[in-house]
This record gives sequence, structure tokens and C-alpha cells, in this order.
Amino acid sequence: MLVIDTISELQKVLVDERSKGKCIGLVPTMGALHQGHASLVRRSVAENDITVVSIFLNPTQFNDPKDLERYPRTLEEDCRILEECGAQIAFAPCVKEMYPEPDTRQFSYPPTDVVMEGARRPGHFNGVCQIVSKLFQITDPDNAYFGEKDYQQIAVICRMVEDLGFKVNIIPCPVIREESGLAMSSRNTLLTPEEKEIAPKIYQILKQSTTLQLSIAETQKWVIDEINKVEGLDVEYYSIVDGNTLADINNWEDAPNVVGCITVYCGKTPIRLIDHIRYK
Repeated sequence: MLVIDTISELQKVLVDERSKGKCIGLVPTMGALHQGHASLVRRSVAENDITVVSIFLNPTQFNDPKDLERYPRTLEEDCRILEECGAQIAFAPCVKEMYPEPDTRQFSYPPTDVVMEGARRPGHFNGVCQIVSKLFQITDPDNAYFGEKDYQQIAVICRMVEDLGFKVNIIPCPVIREESGLAMSSRNTLLTPEEKEIAPKIYQILKQSTTLQLSIAETQKWVIDEINKVEGLDVEYYSIVDGNTLADINNWEDAPNVVGCITVYCGKTPIRLIDHIRYK
């Protein structure tokens, strides 16, 4: 596997591969890879001739400097995982390589990027669009793979792709969960053993909520109340939305695709965990 840290070298390699008619798959990541990431890479390897995995901790999507500082950095282990998965290229640039000058571009895709995470993390999705659009411009992939754990992020990226006219297929991939049901996340490594015991209750309660015969407002309240009853868990928000636009809905019949999206703080530090559940 090639490990490349400059845009010019990566583009040189990809131009050569594309001249041979090779199909390019891209898996954008911020590193600290786990089996959820590995599932994306393996799918890309199966569906493309060349798989590029970017490992770049993007500062422009962090609105909390402490969150950026705490984010795990494990490049050596990441490369080992990628080799095992069969990726051909790891692209691991430094910040100066990706942002030689400040990126002042502004992206706006309401309601998709202004609700939930967008409302609580100002600038987050603008930073996501900045880095993903850069990666698309650099690699010109045929297919790009994203995990559905970040459900809202995929919706925003799809809007961006349509807006900017990228000729790339966005491939959403199912959430990979630990045996406990906890959605795999790089942030899980920050959880203490005690916190790892209580965090799975988030998904357990979400699953249980799909069996209730309640209104949307009642379901939201029930989920929030049940999770907040667990010592060490604190719900930031729980929204039941149109799964396509992410707009709030009032009745189950308001959208053909209904998704519940949640963010919960876990532990004393605390660690911010996201998840979602499909109702229909």
C-alpha cells in the first residue's frame, strides 16, 4: 500500500491509474480507524480497482478546540488496518497541505445543514463540505463511501454534490455496531470501562421506541426521559425527522422515510456520542 502525504503525488498516481481505465473509490476518514471504517474500505476494495483512504483530522469542522485536541491520532495503526483491508493508497496530508490558505468558502443547504448537529455545532457542516469537496477535486473518485452513523453528514454531502455538480456516486454504508449494540466510533476509545457499560443503553432505548404506539412528540419525550434516567447519560437532543430532508415532522404519515437522530453526552468528561434509528 502506498502512503502519500502530498496532493501532487496522489494526483500523479491517480492520473496514471485512470489512464489505464481504473475505477477509483474514495473513503474519507479522520483516522483513528475501527471496524466501521474497515467495512467501508472493504466495500470500496470490492467495488473499485483502486481504493484511496484519506486520513486527515480536519480542523475546519471542529467548533470546539478541546474536542479537536482530544480526538485520537493513530496513523501507524490506521495504515496497518488499511493494508489488511486491501486499500491501495492511504492519503495522509498535513493541515498546511490541505489548507495552504484559509478556506473561506461558505456552503448553505437548509434545512439539511441547519438542524440537529448544524444548530448545535456552528460551522461544522461548512467544514465538512470544505474538506470533502477538496478531496473530491483532488481524487475525482467514481464512488465515495460514508458510514450511516453520521446520517446527517451524508444528507449534507449529497446536497453539496448536487450543488457543485460532482460526478461521484455517494455510497451510504450501514452502521457497524459493537456486540453491545453501541455504534462504532473513534470517540469510543475515549470511554472508560464504566462508560462503555452504559453507552449501549442509547441504542437499546432507541430500538425499544420503535415498538411503541405513540405520537412523534410522545416518542421523542419517552426516548429522552428513558436515556436521561441512566446515570451518566445526558441527551443533548433527539429529533424525529423526514429521513430525506431532515426537516422536523409532526405525524408519522408526514414522510415516507422517518428517522430518529440523537446525540448523548456520556460520562464525566463527557464524550459526545451520536446514533440514529429508522422508524420506517
